[in-house]
Amino acid sequence: MLVDARSVRCPAPALGRLTDCSAERFAEAMVVSCHSFIRMAQLAEPLMDKGGSLITLSFYGAEKVIDHYNVMGPVKAALEASVRYLAHELGPKGIRVNAISAGAIATRAASGIEHFDELLNATAITAPLRRTVESSEVGRTALLLASDYTSAVTGEILHVDSGFHIEGMASH
Repeated sequence: MLVDARSVRCPAPALGRLTDCSAERFAEAMVVSCHSFIRMAQLAEPLMDKGGSLITLSFYGAEKVIDHYNVMGPVKAALEASVRYLAHELGPKGIRVNAISAGAIATRAASGIEHFDELLNATAITAPLRRTVESSEVGRTALLLASDYTSAVTGEILHVDSGFHIEGMASH
């Protein structure tokens, strides 16, 4: 049972302060953004009798506080921990489990996130590559992780964010 984030009836989980998040809203965010991947792994495991690769998407807000990301930070942190535990459990069957921590990408879905343009601008200014990320770059990274070129890679969170995650405090 995969749950599409667009089917969530309440406002987007990232809206509002974490402190004000109800248990129900938090649980719904966990089901949509974390447990759906666990459930997918559960359903895929018997089909992957010759090994395989499971990949999910995360975001830097799982590691560091990103303004306006709110409840999704702890939820993505749980997803990243789940990647490590699934890699541990499924590794003996030759199933690799990894996540891509994608940088801010200007998409239709992201356009509804308050202050998202500020994150795009900060990425373009701060990231070592001085630019944002294209969705095709994330797609190619997923292709790489699914390929035999990464046959010994599991339990990793691979950042595809123009290097944004390595930068510390911005200098002015």
